[in-house]
Amino acid sequence: MKVSVAGTGYVGLVSGVCLAEKGHQVICIDIDETKVDKINSGIPPIYEEGLEELLKKNVGSTLKATTNLRQAVLDSDLSLIAVGTPFDGEEIDLKYIKIVARQIGEVLKEKDTFHTVVVKSTVVPGTTDEVVLPILEEASGKKAGVDFGVGMNPEFLKEGEAIKDFMAPDRIVFGGLEEKSIQALEELYAVFDGVDKLATNCRTAEMIKYTANSLLATMISFSNEIANLCTAVGGIDVTEVTRGVHLDKRLTPILEDGTRIVPSFTTYIEAGCGFGGSCFPKDVKALIAYGKQKNSPMQILDSVIAVNENQPEKLITLLKKHYPELKGVKVAVLGYAFKPGTDDIRESPALPITQTLLDEGAYVKGYDPIAQHEAQQVFGKDTVEFCPDLVSAIAGVDAIIIITRWAEFKQIPDLLSSTQTQPVVIDGRRMLDKASVAKYEGVGM
Repeated sequence: MKVSVAGTGYVGLVSGVCLAEKGHQVICIDIDETKVDKINSGIPPIYEEGLEELLKKNVGSTLKATTNLRQAVLDSDLSLIAVGTPFDGEEIDLKYIKIVARQIGEVLKEKDTFHTVVVKSTVVPGTTDEVVLPILEEASGKKAGVDFGVGMNPEFLKEGEAIKDFMAPDRIVFGGLEEKSIQALEELYAVFDGVDKLATNCRTAEMIKYTANSLLATMISFSNEIANLCTAVGGIDVTEVTRGVHLDKRLTPILEDGTRIVPSFTTYIEAGCGFGGSCFPKDVKALIAYGKQKNSPMQILDSVIAVNENQPEKLITLLKKHYPELKGVKVAVLGYAFKPGTDDIRESPALPITQTLLDEGAYVKGYDPIAQHEAQQVFGKDTVEFCPDLVSAIAGVDAIIIITRWAEFKQIPDLLSSTQTQPVVIDGRRMLDKASVAKYEGVGM
């Protein structure tokens, strides 16, 4: 199938590269010539594990990039809209969706063949039917469902594991205006054998995406709220509480041979310093705002955000048990990516934690194996000493705060074993054994 993808951000580029790997002819579109040149040279403009290898393998054969949207749409059977939908505090901003929809609609005016336009970006229910479809009809002078198709196809990609998630999905959801649009999406994803596929209408497909992310975010904030209560009570370690809860066979089923299955979702009910990234905070807030518009308050989700926004401060509280005054205290902040496997620092707990440390006069050393450059764009060299490696980051500090669950940070106990003066280790992800270092503080204990 010939596919054009408008937008080469996280969703658009991963989708385009993976569809090309699956055998489709893919044209990625972006207005940024620098990005386009990079992609055509086999250099991904974003970091995602496995992306560069697949890009180099397919570019020039089943994949190419262009700034020419008109030609890309003329040369394809189906277009995916994968542009950003930022949240402004009141609602998601559909500016880029509207621009691309109008541009595609103007090209459809020239096409004699049936072309399907599919929204891949995360948008609130009703956007495809009530915003995108009318723009396409107005710009093309044609009738949706008759002259061209309209669909909605949400993504379920975890940053750091996006290539694996796309190539081996647990489900594929797509909504269509009518049968012909559904058929086009079924053809697009026919190359994915043995995968549960749910065909529905566009509104339902849009709601599935928001519901999935909101559920996972709720699980995280619930666990953190329990962790905070454990801290307040004292004498309780939330990791043991969680372990006891996980032994419920409804969460971790036991097979007939006695083997216990531990689903990956159980990681979402582990305590920590809060969630970040480009999806959970934005999507939950957008659904809350959408609920207000529809006079259906999202009370649980309001609490999810409130708990999450307060969670980074818990690590500062743990630090102040040892250093009530932070002025002059040397602190290593480890991990700026909101999760391992990505260079995305959006909404990372490390940002408010670092800012609080700076505001209170601490001397901050920072380190992240992947997202260092991105962090430096936020905190200049004059405010944070960014270190080239873990060893130099923790050298000579009074305290270490672990924000991101990078596997590299498991070396900390060994690295500290020969240190004469032991820093306090504030474990924001509970990834270390609390007995492995001399001075340990963790969320939920």
